[in-house]
Amino acid sequence: MHAKPLLTGISIVALLGACTTTDPYSSAPRRNNTGTGAIAGAIGGAVLGYLTNTSNSEEGRKNALIGAGIGALGGAAVGAYMDRQQRELEAQLSGSGVGVARQGDNLVLRMPSDVTFASNQASINPAFYATLDDVAAVLNRYDQSTVDIIGHADSDGAEDYNLNLSRQRASSVAQHLVSRNVLADRLYVDGRGESQPVASNATAEGKALNRRVEILIRPFRG
Repeated sequence: MHAKPLLTGISIVALLGACTTTDPYSSAPRRNNTGTGAIAGAIGGAVLGYLTNTSNSEEGRKNALIGAGIGALGGAAVGAYMDRQQRELEAQLSGSGVGVARQGDNLVLRMPSDVTFASNQASINPAFYATLDDVAAVLNRYDQSTVDIIGHADSDGAEDYNLNLSRQRASSVAQHLVSRNVLADRLYVDGRGESQPVASNATAEGKALNRRVEILIRPFRG
């Protein structure tokens, strides 16, 4: 990634508030960058944080899902539910370049940037729309799960620039899913920039793996 201004010409960081919420990955307090859980318009319609209308927290998301009539999973039903969802995602995404990994009862979809975004861009490649449509279709069939969409970057370029780009890419994926009727109240959207590599940034191959958007799908336990 090159440290040049984004096409929007506006830094996400300059527009973000200073509320505090809980990071769903670490359960540690983190700076909430939206105030209401979403930013729209100023950055090409970018959205970040919890996208509920009631609260910018994990508790707010839970309450919004309960209010939307989404039932909680429990006991042995959790594993079976996620098994079925995993099989459908693997079938739908076969050959797409998107990996499906299981982490306990959670699923992780890893979308490398070479199939999702052009270099240094936050707009989804049109050729990838059909794949995201398939993801949305499965998510809509398995609505008893929450969806965290997290962007990541390699270490090339300025750290703040990479953070902004990772957030914008995650936002683009989230907006496409919502446009395909995935309930916005299920979503959490953010970026981690270059802070969570999965490979060495010392090689081109490793950097390619680090430039990615991940979707974490978790059973909704209420």
